[in-house]
Amino acid sequence: MSDDSPPKREQRFTLSGRARSFAYALRGIGVMLRTQHNARLHAVATILVVIGGALLGLDAQQWCWVTIAVVAVWVAEALNTAFELLCDVASPEFHPLVRQAKDVAAAAVLITSVGAVIVGLLVVGPVILERFN
Repeated sequence: MSDDSPPKREQRFTLSGRARSFAYALRGIGVMLRTQHNARLHAVATILVVIGGALLGLDAQQWCWVTIAVVAVWVAEALNTAFELLCDVASPEFHPLVRQAKDVAAAAVLITSVGAVIVGLLVVGPVILERFN
């Protein structure tokens, strides 16, 4: 088998190129926050988690777990958003398989969010119990 695709253009590493990539990523976060209600809910939850963790005086290890959980939710939400946008372009008309695919992508966000809540309870629960004892 021969590969008839054109050769990939090798791109040089430049600071301006990295700055553009960073700007594109920030633009993507903006798109997500502007277009996805759940992303805005995740933003509020993230702010509350950071404030709560600071008030409880979480240690470095506890912050690591909380950070991993929060980042996992944001990654799932970002991938879900990208997937939904691509589905809308690929199949503007209703298609049952596209609906199922979107539902599965949304389920990934739900599963990650539930996992994050469990991590939060495991981290914060003992801290709160210690404060009241």
